[in-house]
Amino acid sequence: MDEHTRRELIAILVFAFTYLLISGRRLKVLPLNRPAAAMLGTVLMVAGGVMTPEEAYRAVDYNTLVLLLGMMLISAYLYMAGFFDWAADWILRVARTPQRLLLYLIVASAVLSALLVNDTVCLMLTPLVVRVMVRGGLPLIPYLLALAMSANLGSVATLVGNPQNMIIGIQSGIPFARFAASLTPVAVLGVAVAYVTLSFGFRKVLKSARIQAPAEPPPPLDKRLTAICLITLALVFGGFLAGFNLAWTALGGGALVMVLGRRDTHEALKQVDWHLLVFFAALFVVVEGLNSTGLPDQVYDRLRPLFGATVTSQAWNFAWFSVAGSNIFSNVPFVLVAGKWMSQFAHPELMWKVMALATTFAGNLTLLGSVANLIVVESARKHVEVGFWDYAKFGIPVTVISTVAGLALLLWWH
Repeated sequence: MDEHTRRELIAILVFAFTYLLISGRRLKVLPLNRPAAAMLGTVLMVAGGVMTPEEAYRAVDYNTLVLLLGMMLISAYLYMAGFFDWAADWILRVARTPQRLLLYLIVASAVLSALLVNDTVCLMLTPLVVRVMVRGGLPLIPYLLALAMSANLGSVATLVGNPQNMIIGIQSGIPFARFAASLTPVAVLGVAVAYVTLSFGFRKVLKSARIQAPAEPPPPLDKRLTAICLITLALVFGGFLAGFNLAWTALGGGALVMVLGRRDTHEALKQVDWHLLVFFAALFVVVEGLNSTGLPDQVYDRLRPLFGATVTSQAWNFAWFSVAGSNIFSNVPFVLVAGKWMSQFAHPELMWKVMALATTFAGNLTLLGSVANLIVVESARKHVEVGFWDYAKFGIPVTVISTVAGLALLLWWH
């Protein structure tokens, strides 16, 4: 076996082993979580001679990590200001019927996920939603599914809505405004599909439920800090629309909030999901190790005839391929690998958007399809158990209908 073949074999084995660890539950013999598993894969890539330490450093897309960090910092200060708690309590007080409460929660989750990172929104909102529903005497499952699904659907609207969109934004170079103009209508359509599906599926439960107004006063809101965060967020999005660097605009916003917030920065930094940042950094190295073998290009060469030759056929076929790939390999690794193929399609910019749509909406297919889903379910486990089929019987129709309708709208727009 020559040196090149040996490196290819090691790279493929390390990638497969790493994916096995990050896609399933922790193994008893090797109890590693996703970030630790990705770090192990990184070390094995270097130790196996697939990459040098210098090549591993260069493989990390620091722009994506900086973008994530900046948005997480702004989210952390909103949380410290009591904004999420206040918003959830306000929604409960304003909604007069369970059906209207479902609509308000879906809209709030979708909008917040478009502006902030969907995983962060779910992490901060789930305990509050559980508290609100328990205080209001309402069934939990319809609202938990609504929170998770709408967070996924709403996040497709912008380049900062979810991690895979951030990667797409950095790698594709598509302007923030142009991406949002194409995908925001798609997100609105997807959110409408989720609301109709959930309100119809839970119509009996929601009809028999009654909202009990909370007796306690609303939680305190730090108006000054909230105003600082919202104004900063508006400035950051203004920078995005003006075409400024996504990563450094977001980090600039995070730094501005830290300076003006007058809060313990240690507490703010504790709210940052460092595990996710480590996971991404390590995953960049592992995927680049696989890419260096040329295997992804070989796979694309084999699949190219299946995608078709016209823009329309490529869009539809690649969309369903992305939905399947995201659920088999997870959306972020899939985007990192498939991103190398975009220049070979008939309309590269459109296909970047198709991949954003499909990989994001694919997260609603099953309970395991999205990190946001797992965050919601795990955070509410003490109060209710959401089974695989409890989710899938709504997730499957929402995913299929929203993907078909959203892609049709995207193609019509283009």
